[in-house]
Amino acid sequence: MNNLIALLVAAPLLGAAVLLCGGRALDRVGHLLGTLLAAVSFVIAVVLFSDMLGKGPEDRTLTQHLYSWIPVEGFQADIGFQLDQLSMTFVLLISGVGTLIHLYSIGYMEHDERRRRFFGYLNLFVAAMLLLVIADNYLLLYVGWEGVGLASYLLIGFWQHKPSAATAAKKAFLVNRVGDMGLSIAIMLMFTTFGTFAFGPVLDSVGDTSEGKLTAIGLMLLLAACGKSAQVPLQSWLGDAMEGPTPVSALIHAATMVTAGVYLIVRSGAIFNGAPDAQLVVTIVGAVTLLFGAIVGCAKDDIKKALAGSTMSQIGYMVLAAGLGPIGYVFAIMHLVTHGFFKAGLFLGAGSVMHGMNDEVDMRKYGALRKYMPVTFVTFGLGYLAIIGFPGLSGFFSKDKIIEAAFAKGGTEGWILGSVALLGAAITAFYMTRVMIMTFFGEKRWQPDAEGHEPHPHESPSSMTIPMIVLAVGSVFAGGFFSIGDRFLHWLEPVTGHDHGHAPISAGVVTGATMVCLVIGVAVAWLQYGRREVPVVAPRGSLLTRAARRDLLQDDFNHVVLVRGGEHLTRSLVYVDHTLVDGVVNGSAASVGGLSGRLRKLQNGYVRSYAVSMFGGAAVIVAATLLMRAV
Repeated sequence: MNNLIALLVAAPLLGAAVLLCGGRALDRVGHLLGTLLAAVSFVIAVVLFSDMLGKGPEDRTLTQHLYSWIPVEGFQADIGFQLDQLSMTFVLLISGVGTLIHLYSIGYMEHDERRRRFFGYLNLFVAAMLLLVIADNYLLLYVGWEGVGLASYLLIGFWQHKPSAATAAKKAFLVNRVGDMGLSIAIMLMFTTFGTFAFGPVLDSVGDTSEGKLTAIGLMLLLAACGKSAQVPLQSWLGDAMEGPTPVSALIHAATMVTAGVYLIVRSGAIFNGAPDAQLVVTIVGAVTLLFGAIVGCAKDDIKKALAGSTMSQIGYMVLAAGLGPIGYVFAIMHLVTHGFFKAGLFLGAGSVMHGMNDEVDMRKYGALRKYMPVTFVTFGLGYLAIIGFPGLSGFFSKDKIIEAAFAKGGTEGWILGSVALLGAAITAFYMTRVMIMTFFGEKRWQPDAEGHEPHPHESPSSMTIPMIVLAVGSVFAGGFFSIGDRFLHWLEPVTGHDHGHAPISAGVVTGATMVCLVIGVAVAWLQYGRREVPVVAPRGSLLTRAARRDLLQDDFNHVVLVRGGEHLTRSLVYVDHTLVDGVVNGSAASVGGLSGRLRKLQNGYVRSYAVSMFGGAAVIVAATLLMRAV
C-alpha cells in the first residue's frame, strides 16, 4: 500500500502536464481527462483509507521514500511521503471535494474557449495541495506550498482579459509572498536548530529546545498560515480572489488553499505546545479574524464576496481552535472538514445562481429565486443551515465544539475567547440569513443587463446540480457522523493528542447560549431584510457599514502604511544617497581635484624656477643642520 501514496499526487500532476502541454487537440476531451484523473486520486485515497482502518490506531502511519533530493555533506533533503490520520483526512477532503468541483466545472465552463487550460490548472492545484499535506518534511511541504500559490495565481487571474481579475491575481500572489517568507525563515531556523527538515526528528526534539527558539519558529509558521489562510493581517487578497471563476472560489475556500494554514499549525502542534506565547498569538489572530470576516460579510452585496467574508471568519474559528493546543486541534480539523462540505456547496450554489442570472452577482438584483431554481435553493439552504449551526447539521457539531474548547481554556483568556466565538456565531447567523433572504425570498428585483437582456433564471444542468446535492448531504450528516462515539476525536487523537481542558460551564449551557445567539442573528436579519423591501441600490448606511463595504479599510491601511510608507522610505533613501553618500564621494573627488589644480601650478616648465626651488630646499636643509649642531 505504501507504494500507492505517490500516485495520489502523480495522477492530477499527470493531468496538468498533459492538458497544459498537449495542445488544442485535447480541447474536446480535456475537461473529461482532468476530471477523471482527479477522481483516480480520490479512488486511491479511498483504498489507502480502507487499508488504514484495518490497522490499530498506533500503526496507521504509512511512509514512502522516493529518493534523496539534495544529498550533500551536512544537508539532506528527501522526496518522501507520510500518510497518517491527519494527512489522510486532508487527502480525502482535497481529492473528494476537488473531484466534485471538477465535475461541476464541466457545465459551468462549457462555453469557455480555454476550458482545457482551466482544467489543467485545477489539476495542478489539487496536485500541489496533495503534495503539501503528504510531504514528510517541511522542505517538501514548502514545494507544495509554493505550488498552491502558483496555481491560485493562475486560476484567480484565469480571465485575465478583465483588469480586475489580473489585479486580483497579482494581489493574491504578492500578499502570499509575505507569508511565504515566514515559512522559509521557519524552515531555516528548524535546520539550524534541529539539523533536519523531517517532521519526526523536528517534532520529537522540541523538548530539548529553548522556548525562545520555538517561539520564533512558531511565529514564522503563523505568518505563513496568515498568508495562505487569509488571516489578519494578510487577509486582504481573499475578497478580490472572487474575480476568478466560481469553481475556483469553491476550491480555494473549501478544500485547498485557505485550509493549508490550519494544517501547518496543527501539524506543527508540538512546536506551538512548547511556545505558549506563540500559541497565544495564534488564538488572538483567530479571534480577531473571526469577527473581522463576519463583519465584512454583513455588508457585502456581491454574493461571492459575502461568502468570502464568511470563509475568512470560519477559518478564524479553526485558527482559534488550533491556538488552543491539544484542547482544540481535533475540533479545528473537524470544523475544517465540515466547512469543506457546506462552503463548497454554498459557492457552487452561488455559481448556479449566477449561471441562471446572466452572471449577475449583486444580491439586491435577485429575489424570489426559490421558485425558479428549486434544487439550488434546497442545496444552498442546507449549506446555510449548516454554517449557522442549526441543530443536527454539520456546523452545529463542529462549531459548538470549538466554542466549548474556547471556554475550556479556562481563566480570563477562556472567557474572552469563548465570548468572541459566541458573538461570531450570532453575526454568522445574521449575514448568512441576509444572503438567503436577499437571494431566494421576497419579490423579484431583476433588471436588464447593460445590453438590455432580461435575466431568465433557470435550474442548472445536472453536471452542476449533482455535486451540489452530494455536498448538501455532507453538510447535513458529516458533523453528526463524526460525533457519534467521538469517532473523529479518536481518529485524530494519536497524531494531534487531546486535552479536555477545564470548562467553567457545562456543554449544555454553551449549546444553549449558541442557540440563543443563532436565533438573535436570524431574527435581526429577518426584521431588516425579510419584513422590509430590499432596495435595489444600497443605502449609504452607517460609518461601520461603509467601512465594512470597503473590507474594514484593510486596503486603505495597506496603501497608507505599506505603499505610501514604502514610497516615503524610498524617497528618504534616495535623499540620503544623493546628499550623504554622493556628497562624500563627490566632495572627496572635488577636494582632490582642487588640491591637484593648486599643486599643478608648481610645475610651470621653467628651469630657473626649478633651480630656485632646489636652492631654497638646500638652504633649508643647511640651516636646519646648523641649528641642530648649535643645540
